[in-house]
Amino acid sequence: MKGLAALFAVAACTPLAWGQSSPAKPDLAKGQALATQVCAACHGADGNSPSPANPNLAGQGAGYIVHQLTSFKANKDRKNPVMFAMASPLSEQDMQNVAAYFSAQKPKEGVARNKEMLPLGQKLYRGGDMTRSLPACAACHGAAGAGVPVPYPRIAGQYAEYTEVQLKAFRAGERSNDPNSMMRDVAGKLRDADIKALADYITGLH
Repeated sequence: MKGLAALFAVAACTPLAWGQSSPAKPDLAKGQALATQVCAACHGADGNSPSPANPNLAGQGAGYIVHQLTSFKANKDRKNPVMFAMASPLSEQDMQNVAAYFSAQKPKEGVARNKEMLPLGQKLYRGGDMTRSLPACAACHGAAGAGVPVPYPRIAGQYAEYTEVQLKAFRAGERSNDPNSMMRDVAGKLRDADIKALADYITGLH
């Protein structure tokens, strides 16, 4: 059983090079200006979103943010009319600048709200479910949800509502910018109750 768990962890966490082709050193001042002028209304000036419909970006890996902006701009494997409009005018350097700025901001801690679902969320996040060939989320996102700087996002403290929407989008194949279908494969094995429990548990990680 331990060997099987290790196999899933390795398969799910193959290193990837997202957002590593920076055209120049990121300019945090320019990134802050862009964040204030373009991004703040939805994501907060410091990357802590004022609305659960929009993700927190504070402390998120810069490479991951660049990857998402690139996907929105391409409008193929991650479609969102609002983000397409926001990302379209951005140059690669703009993306690097704003990503570096948000990555340097301090994320606020969240709190899990549903105590009844906490055991299920914790079980799936930390241990997965080998009966369903479901790897532990912690294998790639870390025990505290901090992620790995480039390929695997920070998810700790993320709004439960946002996480739930994204997991369902991966499950339905509506979001497909996950290399090697990693998240689509995982989410495809999750039930609605699993997703709710995980999303709530992740909010309280720190």
